[in-house]
Order: sequence, then C-alpha cells, then structure tokens
Amino acid sequence: MVLSDRIHTYGQLLLRRHGERVHKIALNAGLTCPNRDGSKGIGGCTFCNNDSFNPNGHRPPTVQEQMDSGRRAIQRCTRANKFIAYFQAYTNTYAKIERLRAMYEEALAAPDVIGLAIGTRPDCVPPEVLDLLAEYQERGYEVVLELGLQSAFDETLKRVNRGHGLAEYIATAAAARQRGIPVCAHLIVGLPGETETHYHASLDAVLEHGVDGLKLHPLHVVKHTLLAQEWRRGEYQPLSQEDYTRIAADLIERTPEDIVFHRVTGTASRDILLAPDWCSKKWAVLNGIEQELRRRDSRQGIYAAATEERLRHVA
Repeated sequence: MVLSDRIHTYGQLLLRRHGERVHKIALNAGLTCPNRDGSKGIGGCTFCNNDSFNPNGHRPPTVQEQMDSGRRAIQRCTRANKFIAYFQAYTNTYAKIERLRAMYEEALAAPDVIGLAIGTRPDCVPPEVLDLLAEYQERGYEVVLELGLQSAFDETLKRVNRGHGLAEYIATAAAARQRGIPVCAHLIVGLPGETETHYHASLDAVLEHGVDGLKLHPLHVVKHTLLAQEWRRGEYQPLSQEDYTRIAADLIERTPEDIVFHRVTGTASRDILLAPDWCSKKWAVLNGIEQELRRRDSRQGIYAAATEERLRHVA
C-alpha cells in the first residue's frame, strides 16, 4: 500500500492526464520578496531561510541552465520525458510583467516542459500576472498558482512577520479561480502559538473560499532565522513526528476527495536543519502518514461531509 492509494496526489493526477509520470524541476529565478526588500518589511518571515527550499544557492544560474541540470538529475533516476518548471524560491510573481514573461518563456522553451508551477505570496499577484498565467493555460500548458498562506489567522501571520493576512489570500484565490487557474494553498502545521484548532480552522478557511490543491508542511527550525533564536531561548518547541503524523492524517480525512494534495510534508537538508531532526527524513514521514491512515482504515475525504456541513452552518 502506498500513500497515493489513500489520497489524491498531484503526481497521480498528471499521470492520468498525460499517460506517464511528470516530474517537477525546482527553479530559483533570482527574485526577492516584499518582506525582505523593505517594501513591506525586512528580514523575511521568522522561519524563512530560503536555502531550505532553494536548490541553487544565492547566485543561481540561468533558468535554462537550471532546467538542463534538473532534467539530467531526474533522468539519472527515472525515464521521465515530461516536466513541470517549478518556480519555487522566494516570490515568483514579484517583478515587472516583462521579466516574468521572459523567465516563464525560457522555462517553457523545451518541448518536454509541459507547464508551470508558480510559488508566490497572495499579496504579490496583480491582475496582469493572472492574465499571463491564464494565457499559458489557454495555450495548453499545465499551470498551478501556489499561494503561501501558511495560516488563516492574522495574529499568527503577524507574529511570524508574514506581511499579509487572510484577506489577500481570499482575493487572489478568487481572482485566479475566476480565470480558471488552479490554486494550491500552502499551510504550515506547528506555527508558534497555534494548536490543532488553528490547523483545522485554516483548512476550513481555504476550503470555504475555494482551493484546488493543498500543500501541508511541518514547521522546522533552520539556521540563520529568527525562529532559530526563539528555539534556542526555549520559546518555541517543534512538533514531534508522532503529533505531525496524527494531525496530517486528521487534515487529510477532512479534505474533500476532489482536492489535490501536492505535498503532505516538507523537509530541510541536514546542513541547515536545527530541529526537529525528523524533518530531514521525507520518506519516513510519508510512510508514517500512510501507516496512520491504514491503521485507521481511513483515506482522504472520509470526514469531508462533516467539514462541509460545518462550513454551511457557519455561513
């Protein structure tokens, strides 16, 4: 039994759609973030060291060079013939539209690249960017807009110096989906001050306001962040693997079957990870979630009807 037998995954969606496995190539376009360059703040989010999800360091090669090296690395392990260009590091809609078009087009230049996944903040997606993404979709490319919400609680977002609130997510998600662009919401489990009540409410919020995909991440402490300082002072305690496994399974059960899970855990490399150690062990975490769902004889969506009824009652 594998996890994709119990949840609706993006990889399986693409396999059914294209008749073969499609792999993402993670890219760093050399952009920054309004929470770092001073337009909204400096220093970034308290948990953010971009090296934790930046495959190409601080001085990235060109998009084409990254595509070529990523393709070679993947093909050494698989027989992949189709790829998604995944603009992952920092805020990948935070530039003038001419620059964005140029870097997206560079990534799409090869015939084996079938689409784009764009990671960004919900406060950095103006209409002209949405129109551009809709244009690519009309041309037949796969397109996913990944919005880093992290939490539906504005007090939490303020505490971690996020620089936006739930309202920006609601507006951007609605505008994207009106254009037919699928939205994938990022949610972090284990943010300072939050409990299981918060995690369930954040899931409810994105479901209520419309979402097509989800990414779940456990919060991990990495070097050179404000969160690392809080952790060293004993002001923040990460979740245990057992707690994250249980909470992730709970959220999966409450997620309707038509929502696509792009990820149910997140990792950091050992050279920058401070805590918890289990966040360096991707497959152990994934296997643990599958085993927990199997122990419950459960799967995605089993309690979604109750979630939807609760949302209707609130409305």
